[in-house]
Amino acid sequence: MKKILIKVLFGLLLLPFLVTDLFATHNRAGEITYVQLSDLTYEITITTFTYTLSFADRKSLDVEWGDNSTSTAPRISETLLPNYYKKNIYKIIHTYPGPGLYKIVVQDPNRNAGVKNIPNSVNVVFSISTILTVNPSMGMNSTPILLNPPYDKAAYGYVFIHNPAAYDPDGDSLSYKLTVCTRDDGRVIENYTLPPATHSIRVDSISGDLIWDTPADTGVFNVAMEIQEWRNGKKIGIVVRDMQIEVYSTNNKPPVNSPLRDYCVEVGDTIDFIFSATDENNDPMTLKSTSGIFTFKNCPASFTKIDSVNGFASSRFRWIPCHQTVRSQPYDVIFKSDDHNSDVKLSDIDNMKIKVLGPSPDLLNAVPEGKQIKLSWSAYGTNVISGFSIYRREGASTFNPDSCTSGVPLSYGFAKVGYITGSTTTSFSDSDNGQGLQYGNEYTYRIVAVYPNGTESKASNEITSSLVSGVPVIRNVSVRTTDQVTGSIYISWKKPDKLDTIPATGPYGYMIFRASGTGGTAYSQVKSILTSDLNDTTMVDTLINTQTTGYVYRVELWNNAPGNRFLIGDPAYASSLYLTASPGDRKARLSLARNVPWINTRYDIFRLNESTMSYDSIASTNQLIFTDQILENGKEYCYMVRSFGGYLAEDLPKSLYNSSEKICLTPEDNEPPCQPEINVTSQCDSLYNTVRWSINDPLCLSDVSGYRIYYKRTTEENLGLVTEINDPNIFSYLHFPGDVISGCYAVSTFDFKGNESEKSVMVCIDSCNFYEIPNVFTPNGDDINDRLVAKTSGLVEKIDFKLFNRTGLLIFSTDKPKIEWDGTYKGKIVSPGVYFYQCDVFEKRISGTELFHLSGFVHVITEIDAKIEVTK
Repeated sequence: MKKILIKVLFGLLLLPFLVTDLFATHNRAGEITYVQLSDLTYEITITTFTYTLSFADRKSLDVEWGDNSTSTAPRISETLLPNYYKKNIYKIIHTYPGPGLYKIVVQDPNRNAGVKNIPNSVNVVFSISTILTVNPSMGMNSTPILLNPPYDKAAYGYVFIHNPAAYDPDGDSLSYKLTVCTRDDGRVIENYTLPPATHSIRVDSISGDLIWDTPADTGVFNVAMEIQEWRNGKKIGIVVRDMQIEVYSTNNKPPVNSPLRDYCVEVGDTIDFIFSATDENNDPMTLKSTSGIFTFKNCPASFTKIDSVNGFASSRFRWIPCHQTVRSQPYDVIFKSDDHNSDVKLSDIDNMKIKVLGPSPDLLNAVPEGKQIKLSWSAYGTNVISGFSIYRREGASTFNPDSCTSGVPLSYGFAKVGYITGSTTTSFSDSDNGQGLQYGNEYTYRIVAVYPNGTESKASNEITSSLVSGVPVIRNVSVRTTDQVTGSIYISWKKPDKLDTIPATGPYGYMIFRASGTGGTAYSQVKSILTSDLNDTTMVDTLINTQTTGYVYRVELWNNAPGNRFLIGDPAYASSLYLTASPGDRKARLSLARNVPWINTRYDIFRLNESTMSYDSIASTNQLIFTDQILENGKEYCYMVRSFGGYLAEDLPKSLYNSSEKICLTPEDNEPPCQPEINVTSQCDSLYNTVRWSINDPLCLSDVSGYRIYYKRTTEENLGLVTEINDPNIFSYLHFPGDVISGCYAVSTFDFKGNESEKSVMVCIDSCNFYEIPNVFTPNGDDINDRLVAKTSGLVEKIDFKLFNRTGLLIFSTDKPKIEWDGTYKGKIVSPGVYFYQCDVFEKRISGTELFHLSGFVHVITEIDAKIEVTK
């Protein structure tokens, strides 16, 4: 009988809490965001805004991933906000099975009672969702972060504005739209209507302002808005914010902000102005500014209080953007004033946009060299950029960029003709992608600096140049002998004509100059030929190193008359055909360099035939690179290349053959196998992780002799080798890291020569949760359940546990993860009943030690022979 009585009393004791929990009416607003960790792995953040006066409280929320799986996300933080709101943050990591479009849904019963535009709202599940696109080829992507919490009140008859202050860390474009509130499983709420408005309720698709003009009724209303994410013209994600707005009938009037304007600024320019607000009711006010620009490490913006008296407040906004902040999309900055009226607190909100541009490069000159034009510019002055893009058009342009224009608009006839890496680069040679520029054309250039995110700076100044055709037209620069000491090159040119049109009667002289490298500029004279008839148009340059370098030649024609010596026309330039080669696994990679005024249309590849000791033609190509494959490792192969081409003009030479030097190499297995694809799963109860990998290319797999497994426990650490597997047919590994099984993994392959591939994409896992506090125990001396002991593991470093009675008196506290409370206060067993606890848990996670908060009730039963039974 005693046992039955205890069970009945215990059931009655739990009933109020069960009813409260089952029919919770605490949800006010929420959204789901994510950060991409690797190709298929994401960290999801669920943010909810709940009513603090409600007994309902969620320590965790279930997440439906959209791939037919569900997980439970623990709450990691709580923040108390004005108007009895509490911000709750839940986080969890999930790895998707493959690319696709997934809808993430979180639902929590229930919405609060009395929402006027949701029928029977107290029985409608609160549901939020986010659309996620998994597409590794799209690049890494994270959702926008919503920086402005939705707790503001509205006044009957006054315009209400809310802006989520969405900040996209990837710099993607954002658009906004109204949508409908949803219920269980993300379905539309039946008979849902927008809140009533005297004029309209809408969302500005550009600024993100939710504008309710004006509330036509008082009470509680719910609205939802989509924050849509765009990249390269394609929608790649949607975040939905579902929020509650309470409308009051009040004599208070909202504050009024000072006007704002948009800005376009270059790096290093200063934005500095005073923002103020006034209040007709003479209420004190608080000013806030919200934006992602306040979070930058290198150059954060500041918003500093200047003045605050009843009815007036002002603050100073100041920002000097740095190179790290340059991006194609402008930054949204939200300015908000909150009054502190005893009736109801109201707000005014405005926003502005700031576009940050990289400064214009200083283009110095564009000098013609043979069939190419060499551009030079001043040092850009930062190591943040990735390189420079070069734009060209024929003839001068009318492009005059304004303060908000970055890059070079293609509408002005420019085309991108090159890109060169390096932040310190100051020159580029334009050869029309190796084809050579054309004589007689005027070429106009502009350049831009390119940032790592692909954003281009403002355009440089404009410079126009054209090719200069040499009077002695060069025919040949052909290697005859390959040697480091006794090498030789044959040079020939066309006899100049039409000399009777200039006052040069001779005698004449050819001056031949040479510079090392096909693009060299350090010329030295190697020969002069004095002639009266100009028929001597060849020379052989001997005793030079043709084995390890190419050469460029300059041929000048001079009038050599005594007292009347001058250069006739402009010099001609042409280089030798220089061949380089590098060995690979059963292959030889050949690469060509040349700088000539004619157009080469074909390159014939020759390889030494060891039987005949002559060079046989093995292939032809119009490209500057060629790979000879299916060779034998360890055997030497020798090559030379012959070019074929000619000038385009009718009266200039055609069918020109020129040979490279000869080069030898020995193929070797110096190439690692390909990277594997991996995934990781945790077995939480057994404290191990399973790493699995695969290689889909059979040819690559045939080159694999084993695998190396790498691991690190936190994101700040470096990956360390865990083990090496010397069997190419094993594709999984069980890792027992200890009590803390979170961490990051990567796998590499290696071959029999020891060549190791790049590590795979790193996959991190942090999905296990090991801390639970029982909700009942019986310190009655029967040695059964006599202590309150938490379920924990080595993941938990420490806790901050506090237990209170119904009057708020602190009964017990500890930092020991297991708690181990014996039920006493000041040496005596406490009275039976319900006790409330608050507990901060410090866990070892991938990102380091993280804190999450628990709160709940513990039921203490002290009666002798009491038993705890669960009835199912």
